[in-house]
Amino acid sequence: MKLYRYVLKAVSLRILVAGLILLAVMQILDLLEVTPDIIKRGLGAAGMAHYAFLRLPRLIDQAAPLSVLTGVIFAFMKLAGDSQIVAIRASGVSVYRLTAMALPVVLAVMALDFVATEVVAPRTDPMLQAWWSATAPADARPTVKPHAFRVGSDVVVAAPGDTEGRALTDVKIYRRDATGRLVERIQAATAIYAGEGGWRLENPQFARFTSGGVNLGVAGQMTWASAFRPRDVRALFAGDQRVSAASAARALAGGGSERPPSYYATHLQRSVAHPLGALVMLILAAPVALANFRSGQGGVFVVGSLVSGLVFLVADGVLTAMGESGAVAPVLAAWTAPMVFAALGATALLKLEG
Repeated sequence: MKLYRYVLKAVSLRILVAGLILLAVMQILDLLEVTPDIIKRGLGAAGMAHYAFLRLPRLIDQAAPLSVLTGVIFAFMKLAGDSQIVAIRASGVSVYRLTAMALPVVLAVMALDFVATEVVAPRTDPMLQAWWSATAPADARPTVKPHAFRVGSDVVVAAPGDTEGRALTDVKIYRRDATGRLVERIQAATAIYAGEGGWRLENPQFARFTSGGVNLGVAGQMTWASAFRPRDVRALFAGDQRVSAASAARALAGGGSERPPSYYATHLQRSVAHPLGALVMLILAAPVALANFRSGQGGVFVVGSLVSGLVFLVADGVLTAMGESGAVAPVLAAWTAPMVFAALGATALLKLEG
C-alpha cells in the first residue's frame, strides 16, 4: 500500500505540473493573439482574465493527453534514474502492476477532460462569443447574415430574429420528398417559435411543385412542424464552435445542421473516444520504466514514447477529419487510432517485460 501511494503521488505530481505548464503556455499563446483587440476595446487586465477563464475548458481538452504523456515519462524517468524501479521490480512488482498504480490519476484526467469538453465548454463558448461581440466597436460588429441549414429533409435559409433563438427572419423553406426532389417552397418574413408544435410562419407564400405544374398560394399563418428548437438556432448562429455530444445528437435527430450527418456522427463517437487518449498516453509512456538510464538506453525510450504519443495525436486528428467528411465510417474514425496505438504500446510493453 505504501508503494502504491508513493508511485501514485509521484505520477500525480508530475502530471499536474506538466498540465499546468502546458495550460500556461497555451494561455499565453492564445492571449498574444487577442490582447491587441482587448486593449483596443479598453477591457484591460480584467478583460484578459475574463477571456482566459472562458477559454480554459477548451485548453484543458488540448492539454489533457499531453500532460499525461509527459507527466508519466518524467515520473518513470525519476524512478528509473534513481534505481527505484530496480528495487520495486526486485520486490516482485511487475511493470504492468506499476503502470496500474498510475491508473487512478489518469482516470481523473479523463473525467476532467470529458467534463470540460462536454459539460463546461458548451456553456462557456456561447458566453465568450456573446461577450466578444458585445464589447466590439459598433462599426466592427459582424452582421448576422442568413444561414443555410438542414432540418430533417428540409433545407432552410433564415436569419435569427432575436438573441433567444425564438424568432427567425427572411425564412425560406425548401421541402423535399424521400428521393430528394423539391416538392414545396415556403417563404415568410418571420417565423415565431410556437412550442413543441413547431414554428408559426407569418404571412407565408408557398409554391407546390407537382407533375402537373406549380401551385402558388398565400396564407395568413402557417405552422412549420419540425424538431427545430430555439437552442438549435442559438447553436447554429453561434459561430465556429466545437460540436458537443448533445449538439451532435440533436443535429442527427433533425434539430438543425450545417454539415453532413457524417460530421455529427463522428463527433458523437469522439465524445467517448477522445478522453481515452489519456489512457493511450499512459500505455505509450510505460516502457520508460524499463529503460536502463545508466547505459544511455533511457534517451531512446523517452524519445520513442514522446514520438509515438505525438504520432498518435496526428493520426487521431487525420482520421477524425476523414470521418467528418464521410471518407471513413464514424466508428472507425473515432476509435481506430486509440485502439491501434494502445495495442502497439501494450505489445511493446509485453516484449520488453519478456
